[in-house]
Amino acid sequence: MTFAWLLFVTYLLLTAGLGWLGYKRTRGFNSFALGDGGMHPLVVGITLAASTASAATFIVNPGFVYVDGFSAWFHLAPALVIGITTMLFVLSPRFRSLGADNGALTLPDWVGKRYGSRGFAVYFALLSLLSFAFVVLLVGGISIVMQPLLGVSNVTALLITLCFVTGYVFIGGTYAHVLTNLLQGALMIGVTLLVLGSCVWIVITFDGDVLAELTARQSNLLHPTNPDGRLFKDVFSIYVAGFVIGAVLACQPHILTKALYVSSDRAVRQYLIVFTIVFSLFALLVTVGFVAHLTVAPEALRDTAPGAFRQDLVMTAYLQTVFPDWLFTIVAVVLLAAAMSTLDGLLIALSTIAANDVVLNLLPASYRQSLDKPAQLRLAMRAGHVVLIISAVAAFVINLSPPRLLGVFGQVGVYGLAVALAPVLLAGVWFERPRLRVAIVLSIAALTLHFGLYFFGAAVFPTVNLVWANPGVTAAIAALVTLPGVVFANREINNG
Repeated sequence: MTFAWLLFVTYLLLTAGLGWLGYKRTRGFNSFALGDGGMHPLVVGITLAASTASAATFIVNPGFVYVDGFSAWFHLAPALVIGITTMLFVLSPRFRSLGADNGALTLPDWVGKRYGSRGFAVYFALLSLLSFAFVVLLVGGISIVMQPLLGVSNVTALLITLCFVTGYVFIGGTYAHVLTNLLQGALMIGVTLLVLGSCVWIVITFDGDVLAELTARQSNLLHPTNPDGRLFKDVFSIYVAGFVIGAVLACQPHILTKALYVSSDRAVRQYLIVFTIVFSLFALLVTVGFVAHLTVAPEALRDTAPGAFRQDLVMTAYLQTVFPDWLFTIVAVVLLAAAMSTLDGLLIALSTIAANDVVLNLLPASYRQSLDKPAQLRLAMRAGHVVLIISAVAAFVINLSPPRLLGVFGQVGVYGLAVALAPVLLAGVWFERPRLRVAIVLSIAALTLHFGLYFFGAAVFPTVNLVWANPGVTAAIAALVTLPGVVFANREINNG
């Protein structure tokens, strides 16, 4: 326990130091939101991979593979990676050039300026608050790892996490996010190679037939489809939804706006290549879900008090079983870093969006016009700080009694935001004159379909054999229904 605290405090001090460097380079709200717009592609690529591969990838998702097997593995690794990288290569270059021309600071700001509508920017700014669901997932995932690692209670783990991450984001903004993510990303790469290496070693040295052993645990664990699966069981939920939702997730504000961190399309391509390599490596960590069947005792995956099965504990239990205490401690600290690397990116996005696109846009016109641009940016900075504090308090309260499946809880809100943004961004990038009314209709339709099917799909369509409880399925359906409208509705006016 002493070694764990020593290592964790060392990590905190290093990160705090980088946060202070970020503070010294922050010269106002513009640099708080985006930095200087000329960052190195390698730095941005690693930052993007670290902030995309979060507590879900490192802590939560192996549990889904443990339960549903190959079907979950393919959905969460190959399909997701192919989808998200494809969409980023499609959107990012023109998103950057248009954003640079318009002076956009956030994704809703980009949308508002591209479509010439301040109200549309406010709509997406408010919709971006759905990202808070993922903040809850990340904070809860960090607490799951921190409690056994440091021997603290859930309350103490939440306080340490939220005070620390909110603190360095509060003072350092985007520079703190990028510098800390560079450290966290390097640590994550090392630990990913170590954990995947342990999986390979266990499989090679296993006394018996690995495939037979896994099949004995669950007959469909290795099948291309899994009729017994809870969330990933058929062709649509595994393969189609995996690719589509991966593509849609590229539209999240804290992911796509990384294109505004660099100064050229060439730099965009370079950082996306780095991202693809590093993120693909991170995504393979879900393989732990298979190997845990060979190493982890079932009782290690149950809550000590109620005795209920907790698939969120799979990664932690695997590490405790396979590695000696000192090595588990090192790996666990890096898992905390992985979760914090996404948490700070989300908090930056939420605070800058709320400040720039909600507070400034909703100010009375007469008052806004009485302020010069520097005064408006100072007001936005203060508003962003207030949003950071509110988000931290709310995440703390919810995680006092966390949702049973943190991964699903986080996905529902984030997928809703992403699927609503996808048609708007695609039209804005593909067409010279994207139509505002079409964008509004498609966005609202996608959002309504996703939430409607998730909450009421099983009741409305009882004979349809789809996994309505999987938010990836409902978001994929919403995307497949609405995205074709981007082409058909905008083609006439742009060809006219």
